[in-house]
Amino acid sequence: MNRPPGLDPPAPAGPLPSEPTRPAAGSGSPDPAAVPPAPIRLVRHGPLRLRLRLRLADLSRLFDEHSFWAQGRSRQELRRMLVGSQVVISAWQDGVLVGFGRASSDGVFRGVLWDVVVAEPLRGRGLGRRLVSALLASPALRRCERVYLMTTSSSGFYRRLGFCPDHGQHLLVWRRDPGNKTSG
Repeated sequence: MNRPPGLDPPAPAGPLPSEPTRPAAGSGSPDPAAVPPAPIRLVRHGPLRLRLRLRLADLSRLFDEHSFWAQGRSRQELRRMLVGSQVVISAWQDGVLVGFGRASSDGVFRGVLWDVVVAEPLRGRGLGRRLVSALLASPALRRCERVYLMTTSSSGFYRRLGFCPDHGQHLLVWRRDPGNKTSG
């Protein structure tokens, strides 16, 4: 099976180990500070997204602590978001969720990346690039003629990955709220 670079096969469903796998201090092993950090595994989730549905508190914590646009999402909203996304990729280190991204697409013409987030201490180390590459290589996006995304403060990062502004199009937003006179 062909996988994009850096994408590991899905792990079996169920809880992840929560304890680090590094040797304990004083066990005759090297100084824990000298032990390199555990590798980061990317997981492409199947349609049921069971691993993430069982770990919604971890996903909520990642959003709350490492993004400004996705803070305060309820578990019910996160569950619906996962079900409604064609592609879901997560990144794990030592049983801890450290990155996430998702996408929706018609599989032919248009796709959209959503909620790409990397834990602050790991930014600048290539994890965001791995997440975006895995999303773009997914079957739902790999043949799309255009893939869109919206960003407030990371346009430089996405430009380095080949995204560019499209001055022929305008971002328009319709919000479902009581102040929107056209919503109802």
